[in-house]
Amino acid sequence: MAKQTLLTTAKLRKIIVEALLEKKGQEVVTLDLRKLNDRPTDFFIIAHGDSNTQVRALGASVLKETEDNGTKPFQTEGSRNSEWIILDFSDVIVHVFHREKREFYQLDDLWHDSKRTLHED
Repeated sequence: MAKQTLLTTAKLRKIIVEALLEKKGQEVVTLDLRKLNDRPTDFFIIAHGDSNTQVRALGASVLKETEDNGTKPFQTEGSRNSEWIILDFSDVIVHVFHREKREFYQLDDLWHDSKRTLHED
């Protein structure tokens, strides 16, 4: 069994963002929730793809890159239907949406009080 490595939150966020951009994740943003009360985590990283295949590839890319760096999420949800994949790394929660689901749930707007950083290639 591979040993789990403790990455800093900053390093983990960097690995995740790069994995999403590498697979052409769209509108990759980090929401810094640390200054908000009743937050579920410190950071959300959100991205979307235009097809279930791309959403699945984005989620798989994050899993591969984090596992290659010795870290696995505590929990994952949504990989089966690939419309909204959630990867929970405790301090960082990754949301990979199908474009239509992202527009419907508007998670970015729900946490509009957070500091938002857009990541581009």
